[in-house]
Amino acid sequence: MWASQVGYLAAQPRTLHPKRGRLSPQYKSLAALGAFALAPVSVQQPCNAGEHQAFTGVVPTQPGAIIQVAVDTGVYSHCNMGTCKTERVRVVKLSCLQQMNSLQVRADNCRGFDKADLYMVSDKYVCCECLRCCGRRDPRPRTVWLGHPEKRDQRYPRNVINNQKYNFFTFLPGVLFNQFKYFFNLYFLLLACSQFVVEMRLGALYTYWVPLGFVLAVTVIREAAEEIRCYMRDKEVNSQIYSKLTARGTVKVKSSNIQVGDLIIVEKNQRVPADMIFLRTSEKNGSCFLRTDQLDGETDWKLRLPVTCTQRLPTASDLLQIRSYVYAEEPNIDIHNFVGTFRREDSDPPVNESLSIENTLWASTVIASGTVVGVVLYTGRELRSVMNTSNPRSKIGLFDLEVNCLTKILFGALVVVSLVMVALQHFAGRWYLQIIRFLLLFSNIIPISLRVNLDMGKIVYSWVIRRDSKIPGTVVRSSTIPEQLGRISYLLTDKTGTLTQNEMVFKRLHLGTVAYGLDSMDEVQSHIFSIYTQQSQDPPAVKGLTLATKVRKTMSSRVHEAVKAIALCHNVTPVYESNGVTDQAEAERHYEDSCRVYQASSPDEVALVQWTESVGLTLVGRDQSSVQLRTPGGHILNFTILQIFPFTYESKRMGIIVRDESTGEITFYMKGADVVMAGIVQYNDWLEEECGNMAREGLRVLVVAKKSLTEEQYQDFEARYVQAKLSVHDRSLKVATVIESLEMEMELLCLTGVEDQLQTDVRPTLETLRNAGIKVWMLTGDKLETATCTAKNAHLVTRTQDIHIFRLVTNRGEAHLELNAFRRKHDCALVISGDSLEVCLKYYEYEFMELACQCPAVVCCRCAPTQKAQIVRLLQERTGKLTCAVGDGGNDVSMIQEADCGVGVEGKEGKQASLAADFSITQFKHLGRLLMVHGRNSYKRSAALSQFVIHRSLCISTMQAVFSSVFYFASVPLYQGFLIIGYSTIYTMFPVFSLVLDKDVKSEVAMLYPELYKDLLKGRPLSYKTFLIWVLISIYQGSIIMYGALLLFESEFVHIVAISFTSLILTELLMVALTIQTWHWLMIVAELLSLSCYIASLVFLHEFIDVYFIATLSFLWKVTVITLVSCLPLYVLKYLRRRFSPPSYSKLTS
Repeated sequence: MWASQVGYLAAQPRTLHPKRGRLSPQYKSLAALGAFALAPVSVQQPCNAGEHQAFTGVVPTQPGAIIQVAVDTGVYSHCNMGTCKTERVRVVKLSCLQQMNSLQVRADNCRGFDKADLYMVSDKYVCCECLRCCGRRDPRPRTVWLGHPEKRDQRYPRNVINNQKYNFFTFLPGVLFNQFKYFFNLYFLLLACSQFVVEMRLGALYTYWVPLGFVLAVTVIREAAEEIRCYMRDKEVNSQIYSKLTARGTVKVKSSNIQVGDLIIVEKNQRVPADMIFLRTSEKNGSCFLRTDQLDGETDWKLRLPVTCTQRLPTASDLLQIRSYVYAEEPNIDIHNFVGTFRREDSDPPVNESLSIENTLWASTVIASGTVVGVVLYTGRELRSVMNTSNPRSKIGLFDLEVNCLTKILFGALVVVSLVMVALQHFAGRWYLQIIRFLLLFSNIIPISLRVNLDMGKIVYSWVIRRDSKIPGTVVRSSTIPEQLGRISYLLTDKTGTLTQNEMVFKRLHLGTVAYGLDSMDEVQSHIFSIYTQQSQDPPAVKGLTLATKVRKTMSSRVHEAVKAIALCHNVTPVYESNGVTDQAEAERHYEDSCRVYQASSPDEVALVQWTESVGLTLVGRDQSSVQLRTPGGHILNFTILQIFPFTYESKRMGIIVRDESTGEITFYMKGADVVMAGIVQYNDWLEEECGNMAREGLRVLVVAKKSLTEEQYQDFEARYVQAKLSVHDRSLKVATVIESLEMEMELLCLTGVEDQLQTDVRPTLETLRNAGIKVWMLTGDKLETATCTAKNAHLVTRTQDIHIFRLVTNRGEAHLELNAFRRKHDCALVISGDSLEVCLKYYEYEFMELACQCPAVVCCRCAPTQKAQIVRLLQERTGKLTCAVGDGGNDVSMIQEADCGVGVEGKEGKQASLAADFSITQFKHLGRLLMVHGRNSYKRSAALSQFVIHRSLCISTMQAVFSSVFYFASVPLYQGFLIIGYSTIYTMFPVFSLVLDKDVKSEVAMLYPELYKDLLKGRPLSYKTFLIWVLISIYQGSIIMYGALLLFESEFVHIVAISFTSLILTELLMVALTIQTWHWLMIVAELLSLSCYIASLVFLHEFIDVYFIATLSFLWKVTVITLVSCLPLYVLKYLRRRFSPPSYSKLTS
């Protein structure tokens, strides 16, 4: 076959030099790749003209090198792989054609290979050989033999879905690394380790190791629980059972055990387990529908076609009897394209079929019709769905990073104080050891209890969210970042299933002079009934006369023409299923209404056909060549399909030519977007205005038109159409030109308005988010028109805002012009397609993001999953603001995992997004309360808690500094043993931690006034200003308590400890009361419990405190005076501030 197609060159011996550019037309250049230069390759002629001609490349290599050769031909083709031998790389004889960009010889890391035999044919066709050794390689094209996975030419990954961050061996090292890579935890690790050195030890080891161990244990247990949950979810997916065709018959196999080359049977409504080529279907029409919403976010069902050769086989088991293989391109992330070929070798002549995206069944899609058989091409990490999903990452909240920054400042203060203490001793003796002892002595400046309190606080916030009865079903899957919910600046949301219910409802039929809404559909029904009743009563001669006579149409006939056009112009197929009473064959024969299900590539079309059924004209049958409609009287109307012109994103319209079997009339029906149909239909004065009115109501508008054709007109069109389809050059252009010759002066029949039902309370929720200062971006895989309609319907774009639809750009110049046009518009929402977005980000990333961030709303349509994640990443990098991504499908997982806060909606598209998200909700409207109430409370509570814990530690550190200064800068601890541990645990822990229950306003007020949320975006609850205020308060109170105790004690040192420590405990309890804004009964219990614990423990603390002294009146008045001096001024300041500078929420609470 090759000899007849290819004129071979007479290969003359010559030398090809690497990296020297192109040779004469007979020879392609040789590009050398690898870590070292290649020697010249000599080309020889080992065979006669007309046969496969080979040249031998003599390539000096290093031990362990791999030689890979490929030749550029500029033509599309396919290739088989060769095999590696131990001493000499031998090439098997191939008949393959490959499109590549250059003749390449690659050598990297080889084991004793020094020669390669390479086959070469003419400058037009080339036979190439890619040689491999064992080990993991870059993805390459592959040859897959049907039903013979053992014949594979390379190693393929296991078909295992793995969403875990760690495995068994990396879990503990990974968790510990993520903990100690931050300064806060690393500091305490070094501090605890220093206590093993005797010269540095200041107290018992448990005072340092117990708190650190507790923090690590909580973290490890939490991470382990999340990993186990993730493992169980993955196990559930990997354990799904499928049927596999083998020589022994059909066997059951787990999804994880499926291999490349296996023949897998997938039932209706079953998930496709791996990327496959579609070989057979049980459907009579020889095709199947595929739901791809988990993959690309599109609700339209996709039509898939089996390989013609295998569909013709009598039974599925015959697939194992034929000798055939599929050649497929290397794995890549493009879910919209595929290039491959199918070859059957045991037929005469061999059968070759080209394969495209129409022949594929990608993993994570769902079979919507029939039972299919496919051969597995890609598995595991090479799946399109997996390659479009980013790896999960450990999210660290912005709040935690800010706290980490504050601890670095505190560490700087710790070092400064220690150096000052040693400097005041004039660096006497072993001063460097003194510095370390002071560092350990003042180590309380950085409180380890801060980490414990914040982590426990996050657990409480998560528990409160789960228990909220107003957002039932909400699940917190990542308990480390609830504070993020309180500072979101950008919300990126999916459309289908998130903002909408993915349920299309027919809302409006407009005939120009009259419009029918949902409340007047019975009028349409009566018109249809009257028309068919009249026709059944008229004799055939009168009927024909009526149709032929051009008179002014009655309203009934206008409605009838419109409904009939809608019932015929579509790609919907009615399918009959058994319902337990009637079997499938009988239901199909009698057109049983109860057994009928409509299947189509678009839910819009199903909604239209269901509406025609509701008004009396029912689609009851359809195949490749005919359509059957049933009238209200039960009469079947038969139509022959002559031509179908499917909808494309370029044409924005679809058409069908049918012949009425009863009258022989040929009619061309067409429906499409108003922007293209306006130039096709006859002149009218109402189309543009009514389309605008319906679009403003958020309806998807379609214009329906028709044109009657004579037999001669159709025959002329068909001849030209067939000729255009046979054309080799500019085929698509010639076909479009022929079709456009029909698309002139068509009769406008009606407008239809279909609405994608929004989720409950989407509009008020989006308005709440807008008022809270959150900008909402909608990222969807759906069409531009659909996305724009939904944005208007959901009030994502308000009625007063203009919409700038960014036109399709393909190069830098077009992008520059369009960006300039967009720059001149103000307060304008942006609608842009994924292709245009890619061009803009390639050449003008900074300029585009700057303009987009100024928009009140942005809609990105036709977005790939990786593009969604890229937009999130760019927003984070360019603005530095926090992002929240919301979605419900598998195509949203990358976006959800990339965002600072990912929210998954459990919906019709499954739980994939919900399981991958940080938070899971059941409805979009719950997002408002999740952010406005729980996000706001979590952030404000954590800010108050962290600053109070720092204040508590700075107080005791200030007292230690004063104590050491008074006693000649001695590095002696003021409090020892149990006192120092009890201070931050049983004596003050409960009141301080009770701040996680505090709130400034009620949840109803927070929802009613979302502007309160906007204040948090500035980060004021935890800022350098508030931090400095708390530091000054701590220094003031610590100094007052210590100096007061030193002034008022009389004789024994132990009295200083009793007075100062008791005053310190009371001061902390009073400060908690001062900080609380809304009292909870648990706060009162915590205060009383802590005070009781301290009083009760005094009996056991005789080693540190004089029990007899604390029972005296002298002790009581001294403690009272010190406590009042330390706290009363702060109460006065708080009152004055609330009186003269009240916070924004004070009026709302009053």
